[in-house]
Amino acid sequence: MLDWRPMDAPSLHVRSYGADLGADRHDYAQLVLPLGGAVLLDIEGRRDRLDVLRGACVAPGAWHAQAGDGPNASLILDVDAGALSHPAWERLLERPFMALGPGARKLIEFMGVMRAQPDLLAGWVPLLLDTIALDAPRPTSRLAALLARVDAEPGLAWTTETMARCAGLSVSRLHALFRTELATSPHAWLRDLRLSRARAWLAETSRPIADIALAAGFSDQSALTRALRDATGMTPGAYRRARSARAS
Repeated sequence: MLDWRPMDAPSLHVRSYGADLGADRHDYAQLVLPLGGAVLLDIEGRRDRLDVLRGACVAPGAWHAQAGDGPNASLILDVDAGALSHPAWERLLERPFMALGPGARKLIEFMGVMRAQPDLLAGWVPLLLDTIALDAPRPTSRLAALLARVDAEPGLAWTTETMARCAGLSVSRLHALFRTELATSPHAWLRDLRLSRARAWLAETSRPIADIALAAGFSDQSALTRALRDATGMTPGAYRRARSARAS
């Protein structure tokens, strides 16, 4: 589907995504900033899971597809290609998936609440871009390198201590960076990452549940069952069946 529509000013709205909306392409840039729940987004072959800690920027003309991972809502900002003069856009367009720090999340939440007043919110867009650019971990950051390493291998025996050693930091410094940049603790971030990965594999693959538990970093299938039940109220088998029924 092509959407070549005129747009004089940034368009701001809230959208919820279903299980599969197919591919899309438009001539304006688009920020996807989750307010709640999770969205699976593919931008020309680059795929990531968005939630309140992670957003995305779709470049003008880029093919993309998205699907909701359960109930979700996202703040969507559409901006004409000719209006991409803010310096943050260059970085956002080069790195389409970005971490959302505490400052950005608070502003996104505010803009979501105030979305009924688009004329007022248009003036907040430059601040939103500045905040996203400032909040996101820099590529040269020790913490950013650690996050990428753990994200690539969540099944390793990660602990707060091993994460600190991998980043070349003390445990106290690691905790301080997580609080400053992600408003969470290393343990909570690792737990959420592993659970997110397990949920994606349950929904998108037929891998045995025990294998998924180990690959995602849980000690065994029972540990994954406890974590998933705490988060969703469902066992892994029930979660997989619910996702399969929703997709069919």
